[in-house]
Amino acid sequence: MNRGNSIRGEGNIMRTKSVAAVIVIALLAGSLAGCSEINRETAPVELLATIEQDIDTIDVLNLPTTQLGTILLRAIAKRVDSDPRFLDVQLIRYQVSYRRTDGGTLVPATFVRSISGTVPVGGAPTTFNTFTVFDIGSLTQAPYAALLPQNGGRDPETGNRFVKMDVIIDIFGETISGERVSARALAPFIFCAGCT
Repeated sequence: MNRGNSIRGEGNIMRTKSVAAVIVIALLAGSLAGCSEINRETAPVELLATIEQDIDTIDVLNLPTTQLGTILLRAIAKRVDSDPRFLDVQLIRYQVSYRRTDGGTLVPATFVRSISGTVPVGGAPTTFNTFTVFDIGSLTQAPYAALLPQNGGRDPETGNRFVKMDVIIDIFGETISGERVSARALAPFIFCAGCT
């Protein structure tokens, strides 16, 4: 009888150990996920972007021939104990997305472009002015297409002869030491047809 009880007791111990092992694995996985999130938040550099717009209205029938604006990028060290030789930011890519500000919901597709360049930590702002705000091919798609005279000249969602939206430019880079950093610049634009 005692032997049977001890076998059952060992089975309970084994099950308890299995459950404990599963809990420990789950806790480790959670803490590892939390660490990667903490690492992103505690990168030694902050990348800052500000945009200086030269143009705020884009006529889709008469596209501007000048640049639309300039993005100024700065890398700021967040910790004084970091070795500045490894904090310069290598630019990798940027992403352009859109948010309507006129009550409409149709926006062009988000797109990504590769870039290169270095933003020195603590240095003067680096100029980034070779960015694309919208793909020329998207002029035949919503929301721009509705603004064309042959398509009625009005946005079907708002009834306006223009579309107002924020162009959101997310810039991604990496410090020389391998830390990922990003910055966001936002510019309001009015898109219209035959308005300039």
